[in-house]
Amino acid sequence: MNLQQAELPEPSADAQAASAALTRLIVAEIAAAGGWISFARYMELALYAPGLGYYSGGSRKFGVEGDFLTAPELTPLFGRALARQVAQVLAASGPLVIEAGAGSGRLAADLLPALAALDCAPERYQILELSGELRARQQATLAEQAPEFFDRVEWLDELPQRFSGCLIGNEVLDAMPTHALRWSDESSQPGVLERGVGLADGRLVFAERPASGALLAAAHALAVQAPYRGEISLAARSWVSELARRLEHGAMLLIDYGLARHELYHAQRDGSTLRCHYRHRVHDDPLWFPGLSDITSHVDFTAVAEAGFDAGLEVLGYISQANFLINCGVGDLLQEGKAMRNDSQEVGADATADVADLRARGAVNVLISPNEMGELFKVIALGRGVPTPLLGFSRGDRVHAL
Repeated sequence: MNLQQAELPEPSADAQAASAALTRLIVAEIAAAGGWISFARYMELALYAPGLGYYSGGSRKFGVEGDFLTAPELTPLFGRALARQVAQVLAASGPLVIEAGAGSGRLAADLLPALAALDCAPERYQILELSGELRARQQATLAEQAPEFFDRVEWLDELPQRFSGCLIGNEVLDAMPTHALRWSDESSQPGVLERGVGLADGRLVFAERPASGALLAAAHALAVQAPYRGEISLAARSWVSELARRLEHGAMLLIDYGLARHELYHAQRDGSTLRCHYRHRVHDDPLWFPGLSDITSHVDFTAVAEAGFDAGLEVLGYISQANFLINCGVGDLLQEGKAMRNDSQEVGADATADVADLRARGAVNVLISPNEMGELFKVIALGRGVPTPLLGFSRGDRVHAL
């Protein structure tokens, strides 16, 4: 057990039992596959196995009671700022918003009234969500926080064949199954090796095999010097390509943490970007109690841009989250919120307003600070038939760096 594991809270008996059931499923699949599965397949099972995976099980994932906080959970100002960019896309395309992986439903609950305030409320707000537990939570959030818009929301089991409007994906790409690789310069086993999962004495362990097929071709396309460890998400590329083929008119706004390819695979970044989240703690062992931790990896935004471009979309912008939110007026929204609180406060309630202002400023600081989410998270826009420049990319656009 490493130090990070030692500092993790002990899972409950029920959680350990659920993990044990998922582990048995994974072990059976490894045995049926001849003793080894790719890490991408392991990650798919650990996160999405029906009824047992992290996102398909019943535990709470988002918010204070979950394992991590997303930007919409921090402050409604994130959704209100994003609404200004979404409104621009809707005005140029159609009155449809699709949110992929809506988490707790917090972003939808913030976006819908914000878009209405901009006179740009969508006729339909579709949520692509495969987890029954998360669907139920999203429905409860929207019914409580945005009941006047609830009848516009519908849940999808799969992507629509064709659509026009704005698709939003906030922290979706990082949780897509990724292949783990090691570029080796060892004389005994040179070349590109795929790190997968096997069995040793009945336990899950990492094991390597030579990479092959599309994965090997993708690895050879990278300017990587051995020795090096990293990840390639073929699933993320495929997902963006499929969306791009279905988008008739409008744009996709994808927000996640990651880097352009030349930065992500730089020699000084040698080492896996796999990160696991459990009870607001980060650890680096995805084999620890399968199904109880979120598993993510950094996004290759160059690959995302290429996938969209090759499928016929234009790369409309690529920017840090900080610059995106600033361009969308998050600072103005912060001040407007303060003024509204001051106007509505009763005499003698100044302390309450001060606390609310401090919390709002603190949340925005997390969203835009270079040492927090501001630089780590990026926003990329891919679209068809949408005039530029887009509001969120008007200053600080880094498309040239892709």
